[in-house]
Amino acid sequence: DLLHNAYSTASDDDDEVEEKPETKHQILPLPSSKRPKPDNPYSTITTSTSLKPPYYMPPRHSPSPNPNPNLQTEAPVPGRYVSKRERALFGSSPRVSDPNPNPNPSSTPTSSSASGFGSISDSSIPHDIMSSLRHQREDRAWLGRISERLTIALRGHSKAVNAIHWSPSHGHLLASAGMDHTICIWNVWSRDQKKVRVLSFHNAAVKDVRWSQQGLSVLSCGYDCSSRLVDIEKGIETQVFMEDQVVGVIKFHPDNCNLFLSGGAKGHLRLWDIRTSKVVHEYIRSLGSILDVEFAINGRQFISSSDVSRSNVSENSIIVWDVSRQVPLSNQVYVEAYTCPCVRRHPFDPFFVAQSNANYIAIFSSSPPFKLDKYKRYENHGVSGFPIKCNFSLDGEKLASGSSDGSIYFYNYRSSKLVRKIKAYEEACIDVAFHPIMPNVIASCSWNGDVSIFE
Repeated sequence: DLLHNAYSTASDDDDEVEEKPETKHQILPLPSSKRPKPDNPYSTITTSTSLKPPYYMPPRHSPSPNPNPNLQTEAPVPGRYVSKRERALFGSSPRVSDPNPNPNPSSTPTSSSASGFGSISDSSIPHDIMSSLRHQREDRAWLGRISERLTIALRGHSKAVNAIHWSPSHGHLLASAGMDHTICIWNVWSRDQKKVRVLSFHNAAVKDVRWSQQGLSVLSCGYDCSSRLVDIEKGIETQVFMEDQVVGVIKFHPDNCNLFLSGGAKGHLRLWDIRTSKVVHEYIRSLGSILDVEFAINGRQFISSSDVSRSNVSENSIIVWDVSRQVPLSNQVYVEAYTCPCVRRHPFDPFFVAQSNANYIAIFSSSPPFKLDKYKRYENHGVSGFPIKCNFSLDGEKLASGSSDGSIYFYNYRSSKLVRKIKAYEEACIDVAFHPIMPNVIASCSWNGDVSIFE
């Protein structure tokens, strides 16, 4: 039976042969396995039989067992060539039914806020933590404390975590953006389940996440060429800002929570208005991929860091822009041929720092002429091509940085000396974030997907 089915099957081009009046020799149809053509070609799910692969394989009901148990018995993958022998074997074997004929129609990206996740409420937080969150202490002894040990480990991402950010209005909530296409919202000190939301609205890796200054909303961006605003309380996506580039970084304006800045892989910088979902300003210059952006204290300027590895000229690595006039104020800030994956301004002093791939943090003046301080730098940690970030403490006296060796480095801002080093992970420590109220608390994330809290 197997040989008969194999050799009696019509060739691939039999259906394309048309009978002509002047042809002397008529092509007779094979009586065995040739299936008749339907009267109405649209009465079945197949198209014309003259189409090239993939072939339509009609189901055949044969009582004979499958002669080759290792042969694939499901429908062939569309686009793959199916040989004549394989089609014959397929036709003689029973069709495997779909194990899930009725898939769940509601399998769209949503917020996972159902059972199994905790609450965003602060009702289950210990009393001493709530007291610290509600009453910010101002004494210098408290402000000068440095995190010492790991107190909470948050595991929820299956791939690397690119960014973390504390909520400025709800100090018990932390957001983390991962390469696994998700954003996790954590109720850090909750006695119950600490993971309270998993946002899966992005269909690609998430690069950055930022809490809105007002309300329980987060703004995120990623490799799906979009920035998305999500209401955490309702678990719904409220706005989508599509672009023509992979969006790598976002920042809210310090004085207007309705404005945010985005930078992407094509070097485009755009200032968006949430109220209209439109671009207010666009900052055009021949730049590489935008690595980071940071607003100045007054909100009238911002600093951008871009990739200069494709050119021999290091200008445009760091540019200071005028927000309203859309012009660069200086593009000769950093003249070394290294990319800077992170830029952070000092909370009080007119300075900003840039994390350099030369394995040090450089410091610059944030007022004209925006000069590099050649006599002070923060060096002991490693970058090694990772998007390592750094951040200032609440009082601005400490500068913390991640490192490619998995440690957190604490520097004295004024002397640039290393104060403390904490081994946090086996893989690279990507981002660090001081708590907005409690100065002795710092969060960090790693390349292996872990998020940690140190106190």
